[in-house]
Amino acid sequence: MDLTFLQSGLLIGMSIAAPIGRLGLLCIRRTLAEGRLSGIVSGLGAATADAIFGCIAAFGLTVISGILIDQQIWLRLAGGLLLSYLGIRIIRDNPGKQMALAGGNCLIASYVSALFLTLTNPMTIFSFAAFFASWDLASEPASSMSAWALVSGVFIGSSLWWLILSITVGAFQEKIDEQGLTWVNRVSGAVITGFGLFAILR
Repeated sequence: MDLTFLQSGLLIGMSIAAPIGRLGLLCIRRTLAEGRLSGIVSGLGAATADAIFGCIAAFGLTVISGILIDQQIWLRLAGGLLLSYLGIRIIRDNPGKQMALAGGNCLIASYVSALFLTLTNPMTIFSFAAFFASWDLASEPASSMSAWALVSGVFIGSSLWWLILSITVGAFQEKIDEQGLTWVNRVSGAVITGFGLFAILR
């Protein structure tokens, strides 16, 4: 495995995941409300989608990327509707019951929703293309092994960022009482709903 491609992928994965946007806010809120594991699982869903986009960019799958770009209006609409639903549900959540809901089914839902929300943002593939071009990775990798090393690095880097974020935010979980969590729900839910409405209006 080419360590250069692995290291490049790791840095790209962390750079793509690091900006605190709709997924970052959702991950922070889930960590505070449901525990570190929920935040980590949500991050893994986003990291999986990042790896898929990285795979498309690394292997030059222009047909798939073309479909994603051509259908971006419908994908944004679907993502916007899901964000709006999640935001409204977060606002209405009862903080006292959230810890009890952090079971297996909830973790699966956390993973799938984060995966779907990331996949419904086709602009992410442009971010990968920009990184690949600026790092002289735009051309096809020397071998399929190099491409897989790049994709593996993207997944590891993205996962590492979400792990660090969840663990860091989780340190404040016990310091937030039920009233504080209620305000976290209201503020994060309102912002997430705003992201969803913005995506729909676009």
